[in-house]
Amino acid sequence: MHARISIPTLSLLVASVVLTGCSGNAEEAGAMAFPPPQVSVLNITPVNLPIEREYIGQTKGSREVEIRPRVSGIIEQRLYEEGSFVKTGQALFQLDANSYQAQVAAADAVHARTLANRNQTEREWNRLKPLAQNKVISRKALDDAQSAYELAQADVKAADAALREARLQLEYTRVTAPIDGVAGLAEKVEGAVVTAATDRLTSLTVTDPMDVYFSASENEWLLQQQEIASGSLQTPADAALNVKLRLADGRVPDIIGTINFKDARIDPNTGTVAMRARLPNPDGLLKSGQFVRVIVSGASRPNAITVPQKAVLEGPQGKFVYVVGKGEADAIVAEFRPVEVGEWTSNGGADRNWVILKGLNAGDQVILDNLIKVRPGAPVQIAEPMSPATTAETAQSPTTNKN
Repeated sequence: MHARISIPTLSLLVASVVLTGCSGNAEEAGAMAFPPPQVSVLNITPVNLPIEREYIGQTKGSREVEIRPRVSGIIEQRLYEEGSFVKTGQALFQLDANSYQAQVAAADAVHARTLANRNQTEREWNRLKPLAQNKVISRKALDDAQSAYELAQADVKAADAALREARLQLEYTRVTAPIDGVAGLAEKVEGAVVTAATDRLTSLTVTDPMDVYFSASENEWLLQQQEIASGSLQTPADAALNVKLRLADGRVPDIIGTINFKDARIDPNTGTVAMRARLPNPDGLLKSGQFVRVIVSGASRPNAITVPQKAVLEGPQGKFVYVVGKGEADAIVAEFRPVEVGEWTSNGGADRNWVILKGLNAGDQVILDNLIKVRPGAPVQIAEPMSPATTAETAQSPTTNKN
């Protein structure tokens, strides 16, 4: 026979098992408790931070001239080498001049005839003057002689102007360079018929100095004006910002220029402000039409605060960082701190730092790593802080526009 267990006894056994199990879980939970995460921190020290902003731009010769004929005719000869540097007044094309030479000869003949007529009328007028004084002829006859001379004099001036025009037209058959520059490809060849002021023969480009055109957004321009007014951004007294170019292969040539034009209006189609910089180009490194990155420097942020980009997190309410604070019983804990960021900085490598406009103060300690284990108000263990020398070296790197 099996022994029968009473219900009260069974209840006591179940309770004993449950209590034993609960006691075991508590001991295991205590054994599995994690220590505070170890974190590195950055001591915030404001610095005077140089500002660099980058824009997309395109180069263009400081002067670009289209060469068109001033007279119509047939091209007889190209007198320059394509792609070569030409001087002002150097001949580029020769048009057929025969017809224009004939026009000069005809104008010269007319000029000679009018000159002879003027001389004849002058002699006639001088001959009649004493006769009129002696009243041998009427006053009207003298006046008619004087009028004939004056008309002949006017004819001479008209013929002289026509002769100069004919000679000028003949001179225009030799197409010359109006400026020093690099000549482009010939767009018309020998034998081609060209029309005055219509057909383009070639172009000349001045490549030293070289201009680069770029634009800044209206929002960025307005923000800069606000920052300058508030003192958070400082520019040189003469507003002479330096300009360098980053080429397509990543090189930044040691060529420094300045901004020499800012448009007075906002382009309604693009919402941007057009600007132009001029840079020396003695070696011809820059070619007209290149797409480049325009690096504008010279401004600075006084007392700027920067933190590594990895320390800035994104939350539902915007960007934030964790800073070291004090909890209960002066325990070291992580504090949630919302921040407003500006552009980023770079120390020449892959690492970047955010410029913090609002949210941090000098002396704050920003948590840099182990952020996945950090919780607001939770204890943390601080590792060795980043040295002030490293902080200053990183923070003082020029800033770069984040757009």
